[in-house]
Amino acid sequence: MSEYQYYEFVAIDEPLTPKQMAELRSRSSRASITPTSFVNDYQWGNLKGDPVDWMRRYFDAHIYVANWCTCCLYLRVPRGAFDTETLQAFETESVFSVDQTNTHWLLGWALSESENYDRFATEDGRGWMGRLASLRDELLRGDMRPLYLGWLAGVSAGEVDEDATEPPPPRGLSRLTAAQQSLAEFLEIGPDLITAAGIPDQHAPCLDAKSDAKLDAWIAELPTAEKTAMLKLLMTGHAQQAERRLKLRLLAWQREQHPIGKHEARRRTVNELQELAASAAETRKKQEAVQRRKVEAERRVKHETYLRTLAADFDRCWQVADNRAERAIASAYDEVKRALVELAEAYTLCASRVDFDRKLAQFMIRHGKRGALVRRLVDAGLWKTS
Repeated sequence: MSEYQYYEFVAIDEPLTPKQMAELRSRSSRASITPTSFVNDYQWGNLKGDPVDWMRRYFDAHIYVANWCTCCLYLRVPRGAFDTETLQAFETESVFSVDQTNTHWLLGWALSESENYDRFATEDGRGWMGRLASLRDELLRGDMRPLYLGWLAGVSAGEVDEDATEPPPPRGLSRLTAAQQSLAEFLEIGPDLITAAGIPDQHAPCLDAKSDAKLDAWIAELPTAEKTAMLKLLMTGHAQQAERRLKLRLLAWQREQHPIGKHEARRRTVNELQELAASAAETRKKQEAVQRRKVEAERRVKHETYLRTLAADFDRCWQVADNRAERAIASAYDEVKRALVELAEAYTLCASRVDFDRKLAQFMIRHGKRGALVRRLVDAGLWKTS
């Protein structure tokens, strides 16, 4: 099998200039290039450029997928979104990486040496950008769950020592957004480990009136000029930019009020998370077994109801089987076999197997010379040849 690599880059905050598009075109004659994107796949060659360098210069999001079971996501966010200490708490050896420019952070999530060969045998990379790009907006709104998922993927990859302590777990780990669920799938983080990580969050108190009062106080203290600027952005169609600015200011204020490391709930070690994940796996398997039994019971009831409808007119069912057998073609013989298997079950449920065998013997007097049909009924265990 030939190698396959897929590259997709997206510019979000600023479109590419004609000069930048020309620079990218000089690197590839067949790529799809627009003012907001670069997309190409390679089966024998490689990208004529450094993806990290392109992220620094041109783009805000990047997806890479290779059929040797490797994939990665890069997002570029303004430096004001996070401080160094916050990001370093989540960084791992290679799964979640942090780089920087003068103006931006470059955040990278990578999966290497996946053992899900079936996935990468059919994975072409398309579609992931649409599922993951909104993570950038979530980060800019102060949502740190994508960062925690990066660290958790490092745990799955064995990059974090068992005695290491988890970074500050953000709110909402037990109720990930669609993009965050896609990130977990992209990085192949086990659902039981995610469940373990979100256990404390399930019992966390919701924001109360006191929290709302603090937010009201913060809004009241905003300078009038800042409020006016935000209203202008809203009224001129830049609501997202206004939200980002306010969120960044709020996050900075919250960090001043509660610096990392102070007033935190007890954080768990990797070993504790793995033990919780093992327990979650047992619970999940039990729940799945219960669900399977429930589905099977419902299937049996439905099937028995169907069999009783057959029993209501056995003669008609035999006549239908006769007519199909008379067609003397393979597809009709397959239909006869399926029908007689169901009839045998219906007789067993509502009459007796002896009655079925008697009717089948009469049926075979008429059709016993149809070799292809006989073979099918023998294979189904309905008939024995002498």
